[in-house]
Amino acid sequence: MPIKEARLRARMWLEVEGEQAIGLGRAILLSEIDRQGSLNKAAKALSMSYRAAWGRLKKTEEVIGRPMVVEQDKGRGFALTPEGRALVDAFRAWYADVEAYALRTARQTFSFPVIPYDTPGQSEES
Repeated sequence: MPIKEARLRARMWLEVEGEQAIGLGRAILLSEIDRQGSLNKAAKALSMSYRAAWGRLKKTEEVIGRPMVVEQDKGRGFALTPEGRALVDAFRAWYADVEAYALRTARQTFSFPVIPYDTPGQSEES
């Protein structure tokens, strides 16, 4: 039975000394914190525990060496720091670039149709 179509899937992240600095999941988490204004709400929206979200956020800050979020209004939520926003924007642009290249070359290489994978958390608004 011939393949009708294949869906491109790529998993990429950046590490510093063996520790993950940023990946798609962390970029989505940071974006959701920014959108929700709350780590707790972001964790719930992503079906994560608060503890897991907090751990990933803190690990990214530790590896990058800069805060990714800043508290708002005396503990009433978070917003991305300029460094956090720049990291998310740079990662998303790089990820989209690599994914577009992978899709183009897959379509040139294989004899069956290759379609993009709809990445969670990726939208025209992001």
